[in-house]
Amino acid sequence: MFVICIFLLQSGVIKTMAMMAKMRSLAPAFIITVGALFVLFMVISDSNVLEALGGRSNDVGSINGVNISYREYQFVLDQQRETQKQQTGEDIPDDQWDQFREQVWETLVTQKLLEQEIERLGVTVSDEEIKDIILGDNPPEFLKQNFIDSTGTFNRQLYEQALFDPQNTEILIQVEEQVRQQRLTEKLQSLLLASVTVNEDEILRKFKEQNIFATANYAAFPVSMISDSAVVVTEEDMKNYYEENLDRYKINAQRKFRFVLFINQPSAADTSLVLRNLENVKEIVTTDTSDFKSFVEIYSAQPYSLDTVGISAFSTTAIEQIKDANNGDIIGPVQSPGGFALYRLIDVIPSSDKMVRASHILISKKENEQANLDEANRIYDELINGADFNLLAAENSGDPGSAARGGDLGWFGKGAMVKEFDEACFSGNLNEIQKPLKTNFGYHIIKVTGQSDSKYVIEQIVNPVTQSAATRDENYNAASDFSYLAEKNGFDKEAELLGHTISETPPFQENSPSISGLGVNKRLVKFAFENSVNTVSEVFKVQQGFVVVQISESIPEGFREYKEVEMQLKQLAGTQKKFEEAERLAGELSEKTGGDLGKITALDPRILVNNTGRFNYQTSIPNIGKDYGFIDAAFSLEKNQLSEPVRGVKGFYLIHLIEKTKLDSAAYNLQSGTLRNNLLQAKKNAFVNQWLTTLKEKSDIVDNRYMFYAY
Repeated sequence: MFVICIFLLQSGVIKTMAMMAKMRSLAPAFIITVGALFVLFMVISDSNVLEALGGRSNDVGSINGVNISYREYQFVLDQQRETQKQQTGEDIPDDQWDQFREQVWETLVTQKLLEQEIERLGVTVSDEEIKDIILGDNPPEFLKQNFIDSTGTFNRQLYEQALFDPQNTEILIQVEEQVRQQRLTEKLQSLLLASVTVNEDEILRKFKEQNIFATANYAAFPVSMISDSAVVVTEEDMKNYYEENLDRYKINAQRKFRFVLFINQPSAADTSLVLRNLENVKEIVTTDTSDFKSFVEIYSAQPYSLDTVGISAFSTTAIEQIKDANNGDIIGPVQSPGGFALYRLIDVIPSSDKMVRASHILISKKENEQANLDEANRIYDELINGADFNLLAAENSGDPGSAARGGDLGWFGKGAMVKEFDEACFSGNLNEIQKPLKTNFGYHIIKVTGQSDSKYVIEQIVNPVTQSAATRDENYNAASDFSYLAEKNGFDKEAELLGHTISETPPFQENSPSISGLGVNKRLVKFAFENSVNTVSEVFKVQQGFVVVQISESIPEGFREYKEVEMQLKQLAGTQKKFEEAERLAGELSEKTGGDLGKITALDPRILVNNTGRFNYQTSIPNIGKDYGFIDAAFSLEKNQLSEPVRGVKGFYLIHLIEKTKLDSAAYNLQSGTLRNNLLQAKKNAFVNQWLTTLKEKSDIVDNRYMFYAY
């Protein structure tokens, strides 16, 4: 029996009352850990029968040798899934399951590491502390929240009655455990953050950054005004730059993959299933006299709506059917933006928004305008003499998108196209081949294939076409078969035999958050750095589906070769010389004008003198931006002082400080407490994040979840 239960029995205080519902309403909060560091969960014992029989382990991983069982991980996964459903009213979407599992895993890893650190550092919480927290003057907020009355006052009497009710014993045990975990976390944080402090100089600097303003005139010497021909970059300059900035060209160990991707997408069978289902629904709807809305609620993936739409809202097949339909007819199943649909036509009404459907052949490939016009006229003549528009468009049009559809642009309203093209389409006759029309894209031969000035009032039942479990299994099995055969017979050979396309990733590092072309997948990165070149992987789940990879290259840690970055070095060394020239020019003109910025433009018209306006550290200065080199230099000056040449992001500056506000001691004294707290909190957050990152990097974390979750 836990400490409060013992305390209650020893004190002989047993007060029975109808508070069970009140306490049970708190139960979800009791089993969800407060704060981001802990996830409270039951420890469920695992059977080791499979391991005893030589089967696979029941553990999904381990943290510094401490195993995490499949049941333990799955329990937390289910808990967090339920929490998500309670908070959002929706389950985890299929395409977000990988990310969700990863988040839960990271939380669980963090919890285990913190538990180990708590044990290593000897942090404990006594039963007496738990009792004092729960029965103290200021109980935890999550306990108090359901005992606040309409005036916002905490009802202590009801709270204690609920605590002392023996029917609430099990919930109270959960409360005590949660309070214990909270207190352990607080003690660990106190221990870790004891050395984090904020000194007076930091507070004063932050205050000045927010409250001290300045105004200055400046002369800008941007490197952009110096032409490439004005500086000479030698081989020696480039080599010196390379040696002086060698750290820029340091590369960590990298790997590359060749891979075959098995994309998860609906199969023909999945599409046929949706069509068959909608055919059955159509039969029911046609023969049943119930309101169409009731069928939408039962059979549609989208909620009911009564829509008034133009003809462009329908697919080509739907248009062919709906134009000949009568009010009340059921059209479909036909393709729709959401998959396939059944439409019920309520009414056809006139519309002032005329729409047309047109096809075109664009000629824009020739060496000059006259050649394009001659080619357009030649094709026009062929069309007038009976040539097939679709075929000539596919063979000749410079618009590849519409050319693949025989020149078809689909339906569109006024203003959707460039002016000349728009006018030709909306004034042209139906099915007439128009003479070549010139726009800024080239010459167009236009054929208007449809016209509509109607809108359609419809109801619809929409079924999306999604990948079925059977199709996903087939895709996974295809990937698994390829992995086996590729390892046995060769990656390239099997890919060619099976007709698979091989792609390759760019190099990636061990700490890369994602792999180009494959997305975020820590297991893939781990595989790359734990295996040798040419190793073929098992099947990995990625965002697009499944992938089988082969390690194609191992790039050791080192520096990029001089020859590899030679062109880049020429540009960078040139930019450095331009900065040197800008600095020289700024110093020379400052000396010649005796520090009078107003005289500089007369000596060199390229140099502009401007005023900053009022600015501080949080201001973006016009034409300069947030350039802290400029801002630091400006605030270091005294009133009416001129700076030496100051290097900024875009070049060099001469700065003449006009005004700088003084420190308001009263305001500083008023704000310093808040500033201290904000700075301290920011430091603490940064410290904890860095501590956790370092802790994870130094720990032995084994992740074998792939053995249990193929997809």
